[in-house]
Amino acid sequence: MKRALIALALLSAVAGCGYRLESGSARFTDPSVRMDVPPFANRSTTPDAGAVIAAGFREELRRSGFRGTFGDVGANYLVEGTVRDLRSDIFSHGTDRFSIENRLTLVVDVRVVEVVRGGVLWKESGLTETASFYAGPDAQYTEANRRAAFEEVVRRMAVRMSHILRVLL
Repeated sequence: MKRALIALALLSAVAGCGYRLESGSARFTDPSVRMDVPPFANRSTTPDAGAVIAAGFREELRRSGFRGTFGDVGANYLVEGTVRDLRSDIFSHGTDRFSIENRLTLVVDVRVVEVVRGGVLWKESGLTETASFYAGPDAQYTEANRRAAFEEVVRRMAVRMSHILRVLL
């Protein structure tokens, strides 16, 4: 109880000095900022991987507090990416030697450019996220699980990129 009161008193003192706790930078929450996030180039065998990742990233930016707009005309920042790989690896086998659990791995390259200055804010190759999914004798069951794993790795990648971009801006 004493610790809670001391912590509350400290927070009150800090707030009284003019300091305040904020998440994110002013540019990230500035409504006048415009960001271009086109579909990522896709080198995987999943036809919509690049578009799904870009859409998931835009959605996660909104969820994490980005208040600007998206579009290519007049953009302050350009986020380009490439889906280098989206592969399924067998993680475990059953007694019949067929796979039971597979691991889906997404590998992305990303680059963020400040359009006006032309400088690269962030560039990283080989960002990787993984998720497991179960396989079975029914192809629809396996493919539904694979798609759910794909959506999970896209969500994780979008969260990761959004956190990094929030720090950069």
